[in-house]
Amino acid sequence: MNPTARRSPGLPDGLATPNSARVPKPVNLIVACSENRVIGRKGGLPWSIPEDTRFFQEKTLGQTVIMGSRSFGEWPSCVKGRDVVVITHEPEKIPAGVVAVGTLTEAIARAQALRGEIYLCGGQRVYEEGLAVGDRLFLTLVHTTITDGDTFFPDWRTTFTNEIARRESHDGNWDYTFLTLEK
Repeated sequence: MNPTARRSPGLPDGLATPNSARVPKPVNLIVACSENRVIGRKGGLPWSIPEDTRFFQEKTLGQTVIMGSRSFGEWPSCVKGRDVVVITHEPEKIPAGVVAVGTLTEAIARAQALRGEIYLCGGQRVYEEGLAVGDRLFLTLVHTTITDGDTFFPDWRTTFTNEIARRESHDGNWDYTFLTLEK
């Protein structure tokens, strides 16, 4: 077997597809939003949901996360246990060990060579551009309307139409649904 070829899932050992070493990694979006698509308010999340935070941490730990510079500024500890790619026009402000790029296209290309799966983690502009290229959406839908939100997730309902998984949950303050959706 060619040492650079990878065995394809479903094929016996020793068999690989001719281009299996060049298959790009899928792109995941991961987000929590309200019923009216709010993801942020005054530079932070409009809720604190420990179960959703754990879900996000578990999904992205050991993976590659892509985010905009404002999201990175709000969550600088994301570098712990993750490869991080930040989209910015000011790469000199990004610390060593974090990959700084200028566009989402460049971020995804760079992430292909990094560890694990690729997760787009915000903010609004990254999600707007990423909706078209994403393969899977991990959505925590918080069953509320946030009237003073200032950052939004784009409408996903006509793009990610195939529901793979659903789990309802709640805490003392919020009702929410964990959804896994594909195109």
